[in-house]
Amino acid sequence: MLVSWNWLKQYVALDMDREELENRLAMSGLNHEGTETVFDDLAIDLEVTSNRPDCLGHIGVAREIAVLYNLPLSIPTPAPIATGPDVNADFSLTIESPELCPRYTGRIIRGVTIGESPAWMQEQLRTVFAPISKDWKPVNNVVDITNYVLMECGQPLHAFDLAKLQGQQIIVRAAHDGEEFEAIDHHTYQLTPDMCVIADANRPVAIAGVMGSADSEVSDSTVDVLIESAAFSSMATRATSRALNLHSPASYRFERALDPEGIEWAANRACELVLEHCGGTLDEGWLDAGATAWSPEPVIMRLSQVERILGISIDREEVKRILLALGNTETASDDVSLTVTPPTWRRDLAREADLLEEIARIHGYEKIPEDVGVPMAASFKSDWDRVAAKLRTTMTAIGFDESLTASVVPNEWTQVYSPWSEKAPLRTASPMLKGADALRTSLVPSLLEVRRINQSLANPNVELFETAKIYLPQDEGLPQEQWTLGITSGQGFGHLKGVIETVLQAFKIEGQLEVDSTSQDLLHADYSTSLKLNGEHFGFLGEVNTAGLKSFSLRNPATVAEIRMDLLVQHATLIPQHSQLSNFPATTRDLNIVLSETVRWDALAATIRNAVEASLLEDITYQETYRDPDRDGADVKRVLFTVKLRRTDQTMTSEEADAVRSQIVAAIEAELGGKLLG
Repeated sequence: MLVSWNWLKQYVALDMDREELENRLAMSGLNHEGTETVFDDLAIDLEVTSNRPDCLGHIGVAREIAVLYNLPLSIPTPAPIATGPDVNADFSLTIESPELCPRYTGRIIRGVTIGESPAWMQEQLRTVFAPISKDWKPVNNVVDITNYVLMECGQPLHAFDLAKLQGQQIIVRAAHDGEEFEAIDHHTYQLTPDMCVIADANRPVAIAGVMGSADSEVSDSTVDVLIESAAFSSMATRATSRALNLHSPASYRFERALDPEGIEWAANRACELVLEHCGGTLDEGWLDAGATAWSPEPVIMRLSQVERILGISIDREEVKRILLALGNTETASDDVSLTVTPPTWRRDLAREADLLEEIARIHGYEKIPEDVGVPMAASFKSDWDRVAAKLRTTMTAIGFDESLTASVVPNEWTQVYSPWSEKAPLRTASPMLKGADALRTSLVPSLLEVRRINQSLANPNVELFETAKIYLPQDEGLPQEQWTLGITSGQGFGHLKGVIETVLQAFKIEGQLEVDSTSQDLLHADYSTSLKLNGEHFGFLGEVNTAGLKSFSLRNPATVAEIRMDLLVQHATLIPQHSQLSNFPATTRDLNIVLSETVRWDALAATIRNAVEASLLEDITYQETYRDPDRDGADVKRVLFTVKLRRTDQTMTSEEADAVRSQIVAAIEAELGGKLLG
């Protein structure tokens, strides 16, 4: 935001040193980016944060200076005299899309003389526009006045040539799908129904909040003008500006929450200047439709909080002076608190903490000692935070790197892999990233894309994980936000299943991880599964098939998994538990079991656990699967595994271990039809 030194003098006395002022403004939140000399003026570049749209005009900056230096502030009170006919007699205004335009106003001035704007106005406009656009030049007196008022108060205006508006009416509506619009920059844009336009009886004459049309702008032949002053949806303006890649000083301001009371002030100010410098007659009354429903709520400021939070004592009268000078209105007060209602131009003042911040920055952060004692309270981590932190530690210890990908992805990715939902994803009309217009329904495609990038940079051995939300569409309302762990590995199915089991062990989750058949187009039919934890759907695991590798341009094999983090939080043991380690040695037994090909490892492991007393069985370790059709027959396999046994009260004897092995073999024979090879 560029402000003119000479322009600011119209509202507040600038008797202080310029560099001192720049430093005070920077310390109070308007960071000083630089100062440039423009003829006999100074253009001061200030960084204005998104929560302070009131400082996107000279009056707002002057108000800050007045508060910082306790100086009087002089703001014009425009009162244009209307001597023309009733503006509503032969002209109509309708808002068809109040969600895009809460309020629209217009004033008509007839018989203006188009010419050059006053020299003083051109000089001030040159100071704030020339450093940005070196070929800037004034347009004409009417257009320059609308730009002047914009830079004065921050409320955008637009002037239409009344004779070019067809049908004697203004309609604020949504654009028609595919409707074309030629803007003042003489580029043609194709509009969509989520964009707001200002239209006459036959066609749009402005993209609301962004730019006017080439065929309705004020020119040398203009006689009558309509001055527009309105409130447009900040979200809709931002989306339209980005979708069309069309930006302007007006759109920059409408993308923020402007002062609703500035609408009438800006229109009156413009009309007053037009009558003074362009002549003409102002029609009686307003074209006015809609209303801005927002109004500020009172905020209670407890005086005891000043010293408790800031660490320094500030006199009650100084606190009151600062709050009132900022535009707040005192509505109640007593010995311990002040209740104030913020001004309409400060929507960011909604809590006591906001008022404390205002007191600190105006009083001066530099007045708060570095060693001041501020009471501190111990922080508290939620179960979600603790699980996320431990999960990162566990995954990095296994050898994985954490990835961070965007929540929006190309729609094609959601069609390639979306295991959690078959519904179409939520889509945006103005993508944050080129080509990415869908909220992701899985982390897997994003991780595979990161894998592809690493492989293209000669880094094929990349193991990745990510914890983030996916967005699952619902029949009605907003999508379900599911916090998910996504993993991709260059190792096989068994390795990644072991990684998930290690995660469960890290959280001391004693429930059983079960596998079930699944069918996903991206995954290999024989090496993919749906996961369950204690009977609840937990996630998916599988190796990417040949077609999937090709669709993501992957040269090397990849395995992927996705699991629900809410179940980790639900079942995790987050408080460390002590258990006495056995002082006695363990003993192991190897078993070679002949089984039907259809028997899965999880069924075999479950049978073993059910057959042995839990206090004796310490671990089951899979070793190998061997197939010999000539000796064992078709559809038969040999599974070699090891069981580790241990007692807590004494050393387990060889006879006891053999007895446990016999129990295991008997259970396998009875439940799974297997037999032990000698």
